[in-house]
Amino acid sequence: MRKVTVINENWKFKFPNQEESLVNLPHTWNGIDGQDGGNDYLRTVASYFKTIEKPVLNDGERVVIEFDAVNSVATLIINGTEVLVHKGGYSRFNADITDLLKDGENLIEVKADNRDLEDVYPSAADFTFYGGIYRDVKLYVLPKEHFNFRECASFPLKITPVVSGTSGILKIEDVTTSVENPTVVIKVFDMEGNEVLNANLNDKLTIENVHLWNGLKDPYLYEVKAQLVVDGDVKDEVSTKVGFRTFKVSASQGFILNGKPYSLRGVARHQDRPKKGNAISREDMEEDIKIILELGVNTVRLAHYQHDDYFYELCDKYGLVVWAEIPYISKYLAKGDQNTFDQMKDLIYQNYNHCSIVCWGVSNEITMYRKEFGKATRENHKKLNDFCHKEDPTRLTTVACFSMMTIFNRICHITDLASYNLYWGWYVPFTPVTNWILDMYHFFYPKSPIGLSEYGAEGMPNLHSSHPRRFDNTEEYQAIYHEKMLKGFAKRKYIWATHVWNMFDFGSDGRNQGGEKGLNHKGLVTFDRKIKKDAYYIYKAYFSDQPFVHITSKRFINRTGSTTKVKVYTNQSSVTLFNNGKEVATKTGDKVITFKLKMEDVNNITVKSGDLHDEAVIKKVSSKDSSYILQKGGNNRSWQK
Repeated sequence: MRKVTVINENWKFKFPNQEESLVNLPHTWNGIDGQDGGNDYLRTVASYFKTIEKPVLNDGERVVIEFDAVNSVATLIINGTEVLVHKGGYSRFNADITDLLKDGENLIEVKADNRDLEDVYPSAADFTFYGGIYRDVKLYVLPKEHFNFRECASFPLKITPVVSGTSGILKIEDVTTSVENPTVVIKVFDMEGNEVLNANLNDKLTIENVHLWNGLKDPYLYEVKAQLVVDGDVKDEVSTKVGFRTFKVSASQGFILNGKPYSLRGVARHQDRPKKGNAISREDMEEDIKIILELGVNTVRLAHYQHDDYFYELCDKYGLVVWAEIPYISKYLAKGDQNTFDQMKDLIYQNYNHCSIVCWGVSNEITMYRKEFGKATRENHKKLNDFCHKEDPTRLTTVACFSMMTIFNRICHITDLASYNLYWGWYVPFTPVTNWILDMYHFFYPKSPIGLSEYGAEGMPNLHSSHPRRFDNTEEYQAIYHEKMLKGFAKRKYIWATHVWNMFDFGSDGRNQGGEKGLNHKGLVTFDRKIKKDAYYIYKAYFSDQPFVHITSKRFINRTGSTTKVKVYTNQSSVTLFNNGKEVATKTGDKVITFKLKMEDVNNITVKSGDLHDEAVIKKVSSKDSSYILQKGGNNRSWQK
């Protein structure tokens, strides 16, 4: 059987002309300077070294080394011999290094390059391009008789689950092994561990009364095991999870899952963390998925690049519908066309088996720069769209359009689906314009699905105002902005998907906003995942079945005036307000319930709905607390200006 070892510990790390240090993977050299502002983080070539003993190999066994991601160009060298160059900082790559290994010690060297290159995406974008080997490195020892990795370091089995009436049919393709005329046995197990299928690969692989994967309600998965049998003995085995589902998108009804309307309302996610950058752990990913699930949304746009395979697994497991994409973003590169195909091929091949993924994102805001590349950009999009359909006819393609693109721009009519990144109410005034633009698109193109791939406003938990306005960066303005957006969506069932920008604050070293440099603060949750901003709870009120009440502006403690507004987000129909132990009023409402409170010097506020409650303290003061006001300096312009 195959053996796999994670070799993350004790790598030597070295910048050019500097002393080496010892690091453990995952690792980035931009965990600090990529998040502190100034747009001056180090973009260079650095080297990683590790010495390993050659594994003890039986006759015919092979050794494969696999890197889950190195940003953004990786050169792999074994014992002084260059093995490969991988261009693309977010996907896996591997190599059979058996014939390069010698008895005793062997030197692995990886050169990681996160410089701005003319033929590798991304070149410019509103996030930090953290350099380093920031995901796991694995060493496989494959038996003599083994399943081969498929192209692009992808899983040995390409599995297409097909729903036919009440049955599920597995189509398994591209299986290659190290032996001729192999016997491959396929076993399928349900979620209770019962074997529901045992057949040879070439047989019809049918599961009767198949249990469908049904999003958040019932994310049912089957385990598929493939065994390579030689002379009656199992020589190698691989396994993966699959889900059976049908989906389509209607221009009038939106997303349809298993034959029923299933409005996609969700968030976008960047993966990075404070000081870690993209070098995050499985525990970090599990925390992210938990926070997203608590919100109650049913979809996540995994932007703007291929995420760790484990996160796609979590989306499969918990029922989040996924938009997956490549970093073909913002700035078109005249020499980068081939790289878009290479990165898309990696994305599709490596993630084909994930049932949560329903669409491949071709590009994001690619028309932002240099109009003279318009024709070249369109032609590449057409070819890339055709490529996606050829490599995966089971899924749809989509594009995230730049806000300044008109609805008549040909770029947004190439893919199966389109969504817009619209920031009316933040970068430009008049929040309702976002919905008007979507209405215009739906009016002029009634047969073409349209969605909203990005929308949002900066929100700082330490900044507050009783009269919030655009660009004040207060927690209150961000929350009101999202209240308005959600009201608009509720009236527009035709929108195939909405994705908040962003679930979490994230590193963008070129930014200087909200009094904290180097971050984009549009997240519903802070960068460290410790504070759920008020805007988080308005989404929970709309989408979560978990009963709750939440007093907004709890961090806005010191307030002037004789009265103040107490606003509650909840999925309950009525709420009672108490102040200093005395009942003030009971009100009914839908999602947002507001009270006018006559303030005492100190107000110990409680809101209750049945057994649910929340508390806050508000103090009456004579003058405004200056710490709540954004000080001069910084800007509220987008990152590229």
